[in-house]
Amino acid sequence: MKREYPRHPIVGVGGVVIRDGRVLLIRRGTEPLKGEWSIPGGMLELGENLAEGVRREVLEETGMRVRPMEVVAVLDRVQKNGKRVRYHYVIIDYVCRPTGGRLKPGSDVLDARWVERKELPRYKITPMAAEVIAEAFDRTRKHKSPPRKHR
Repeated sequence: MKREYPRHPIVGVGGVVIRDGRVLLIRRGTEPLKGEWSIPGGMLELGENLAEGVRREVLEETGMRVRPMEVVAVLDRVQKNGKRVRYHYVIIDYVCRPTGGRLKPGSDVLDARWVERKELPRYKITPMAAEVIAEAFDRTRKHKSPPRKHR
């Protein structure tokens, strides 16, 4: 399925990975949002469940293995070119805990780094991503024990 000017919305997944008061951000190397900082994620593959997609995408983009814990947001990202829809994603973002790996940007990522919450305003991220990250920080702070695993 083509991503630009698609015939139908595309399902995407994202992983809001939080460790020691920091969130894992990537700088996108491709459109949409090329050059901007964002939550690691991408398209769900045929036959893949949501949690599998999150694990694969975060690993591909950052080198980090994660455990998706719970859905933190479900949202639409629609970008138009005049009246035509250029991109339309339905994105399911999960709060994730890192389980291993070594931070290394993937081939379609310009950079990947751990960012403290107070440093987030220095990074060019969308308001929607900022809200999702804030909600993920709030949820991880509320859970003294690990949240229920979402399948």
